[in-house]
Amino acid sequence: MDNDETYYSDRQYPHCFVTLGASGDLARKKIYPTLWWLFRDDLLPVNTVFFGYARSKLSMCDLNKNCEPYMHLKPDERIQFEKFWNLNYYLSGQYNSKTDFELLNQKIAKFETGSIANRLFYLAIPPFLFQDVATQIKNTCMSDKGWTRIVIEKPFGHDLQSSETLSYHLSSLFEETQLYRIDHYLGKEMVQNLMTLRFGNRVFYPTWNRDNIACILISFKESFGIEGRGGYFDEYGIIRDVMQNHLLQILTLVAMEKPVTFAPDDIRNEKVKILKSTKTLELNNIILGQYVGDPQKEGDAKLGYRDDRTIPKDSITPTYAIAVLFINNERWDGVPFILRCGKALNERKAEIRIQFRDVPGDIFDGKSKRNELVIRVQPEEAVYVKFMVKTPGMAFDIEETELDLTYSTRYQNIKLPDAYERLILDVFCGSQMNFVRTDELKEAWRIFTPLLNRIENDKIVPIPYIYGSRGPNEADELLIKNNFTYTGTYKWKPKM
Repeated sequence: MDNDETYYSDRQYPHCFVTLGASGDLARKKIYPTLWWLFRDDLLPVNTVFFGYARSKLSMCDLNKNCEPYMHLKPDERIQFEKFWNLNYYLSGQYNSKTDFELLNQKIAKFETGSIANRLFYLAIPPFLFQDVATQIKNTCMSDKGWTRIVIEKPFGHDLQSSETLSYHLSSLFEETQLYRIDHYLGKEMVQNLMTLRFGNRVFYPTWNRDNIACILISFKESFGIEGRGGYFDEYGIIRDVMQNHLLQILTLVAMEKPVTFAPDDIRNEKVKILKSTKTLELNNIILGQYVGDPQKEGDAKLGYRDDRTIPKDSITPTYAIAVLFINNERWDGVPFILRCGKALNERKAEIRIQFRDVPGDIFDGKSKRNELVIRVQPEEAVYVKFMVKTPGMAFDIEETELDLTYSTRYQNIKLPDAYERLILDVFCGSQMNFVRTDELKEAWRIFTPLLNRIENDKIVPIPYIYGSRGPNEADELLIKNNFTYTGTYKWKPKM
């Protein structure tokens, strides 16, 4: 039953969605709001109940109060909102207690009338609890008259060895079709649009190769720092937090060959091929940075990373990284794929920037600039192409302009779904297209683990950069070295 075609026939059967870690930030800010939006829009099976499970002693009133600020509730939705909470239940228990999970199983079973009933477990818990919880689910909470699916949040390990240990443990308990490793970036509208842009448009398809593309820059920039939430981040750093998962996943969609069909495994097979062809990242192809406070500013910008109370004063964890990867295949040989991510930068932005080669035989005295295809993931979702035109008027001069598809302008009356909405609905449907497969995860860690070990063993100190800047100056040098051209003569302005 694990495919999209079964979804609508499944709607009539009882479903139970269990959030493990229901008292945590992820559950409060993302999972419960997402479940509410799906329920409000009538996208869930009609007989769905929701269980929260955590160690905290909470009442349903407490849980409701914790989550409501993130629900974006409208005044006329109050009655439906109450109906949603009437289908929610909460159980306090330990994550390694067979007795507590047996009690959870008994409570779920009371709602599973009829001959078919399905269960979904969302592991919104710290990684060190994954193995205990997975074991308890397998031993005590599997559905005995339907399917059981397990959703696992990143990080999927700390390096190749820990990832393989976790994967081996999970595969000893569950089939691959039951596992949904969630990377919310794969649910974003513009990331999902990549395959249509590439494979559905003749204008792009023939030029998508080393003969026409100079380099590809995939960026994830945040304009804020840690802001008191450094416990997790200082252990993992920006490479594990963003680059090894979000940005690398985008790279696979940009670079992969056309899949045979849109079937989930056909797509994931092509992604794995690209990762296998990607060379291990080396130290000379990466720049690391850590933000410091700007004494001229007020508020958070005045504080550096190590000024945060949750960060050790001697921490050398990078908050910025720019890395260059190379794919050893016929299509991409020699083309730099530049991944850039950082906190406390000059703007909040995620985008894919495909920069084409210079036009040969320049007749415009060097005034012509490179064409670029830019896919803006957030904010202000858009696709635009930078190209050259004659400047209007009597004189013959040229200038940069754009062909612009800004989603807020073109699709004014359409609400783009939140990434978690799309992905959680995919779990109900049984579609694994936008989830990370075991072999995909292994290859991703293979690319980064030697570098991460080198950084930690050699205690490499990141370059300081000022809060609110573009990052270390050395990053610009790495861009130039890898054939990325930034002129600063053009800035895209989204249509309002």
